[in-house]
Amino acid sequence: MINRTLKIPLNHSAFIFGPRQTGKTYLIKETLRPHLMIDLLTHDNFFRYGKNPGLLQNEVKALRSSQPLVVVDEIQRCPELLNEVQSLMEGEQRPRFILTGSSARKLKRKGSNLLAGRAITLRLHPFTHEELGDLFSLEESLRFGNLPKISLESNHDDKRRLLRSYVETYLNEEIQQEALTRNIVSFSKFLDLAAFENGRIVNFSNLSREIGVDAKTIRGYFQILEDTLIGFFLPPYVKSTRAKLVKHAKFFFFDCGVANALQKTLSQEFVPGSPPFGHAFEQWLILETRRILDYREREHSCAFFRTADGAEVDLILAIADKTWAVEIKSGTAPGPAELSGLKRFLKDHNVERALCVCRAPRRYADQNIEFLPWQEFLKEL
Repeated sequence: MINRTLKIPLNHSAFIFGPRQTGKTYLIKETLRPHLMIDLLTHDNFFRYGKNPGLLQNEVKALRSSQPLVVVDEIQRCPELLNEVQSLMEGEQRPRFILTGSSARKLKRKGSNLLAGRAITLRLHPFTHEELGDLFSLEESLRFGNLPKISLESNHDDKRRLLRSYVETYLNEEIQQEALTRNIVSFSKFLDLAAFENGRIVNFSNLSREIGVDAKTIRGYFQILEDTLIGFFLPPYVKSTRAKLVKHAKFFFFDCGVANALQKTLSQEFVPGSPPFGHAFEQWLILETRRILDYREREHSCAFFRTADGAEVDLILAIADKTWAVEIKSGTAPGPAELSGLKRFLKDHNVERALCVCRAPRRYADQNIEFLPWQEFLKEL
């Protein structure tokens, strides 16, 4: 068993959000002994509680236990249960609830009771390199990602099959249902194009023209991917004094393997020194940074810097009151020409640290720029 970094609180109720197959249910079963566990992915449970949410109250009261532990898996499938959860929390029995979800969309859309002040919100991500330990392979992670079932599969053909299945059965069916649109063809085209925008600046107008729907619809499609935890936007850094900044955000899928499956590039080798390797390394490191900061509960914000003439810094990271400017390079000894964007940024901005995170065997410095192996950078977050 891989020890997960996320620890479920023992004395509090909690929401645990995360994309499908990140291991939420497995983590609960391995670390907790719930008195009652309800899986809303099963049709029987979905229809039972959807038809009669009050059934939950009767079942919990029938446990005849003080402060019982109750798990409801995929709570977004039946948001009406949250009112019953709150009512039970305030009753004499005082049960503790662990509520998992892979989508906040239905909860937001229905104005659901999110138990403000009564439940901690946690997030479970794909495996980190720390969790995998000796099983971690950078090349495997760039190509196949870090979803638990994929990471623990040794056969490359089976990794590809599992990822294709994830895309076909989850993204192309369940996410399309979330779209609430009759134009499934347009949404399918959007998914294909969005995959190729992974890690790049998104232009809604360009995508609108290519797909044949208006820009507002494109924004709505991206919102679906965000709400279902399949991806996120990295905003542009806005504190420029002289340069005209690019206003569009970058979009990242939550896992490199899922993005590659959507792009149909799972059979492609990621060779160190090649452009695909460099692009994938940048994406993976940004994902890994967010995962680790989230688990360590560090107050932070992430952005990127780019001017209209193309000067760019991959990551502007604010942690508490400190700002780091981070350029990500996949080489082992990045040259001065590769850091022009970072140097330009430093002319106009004061930061606590200017970093080039790369695959160097050990750290070194050149003038005011620190060169860090990616392992040391992640350890210092």
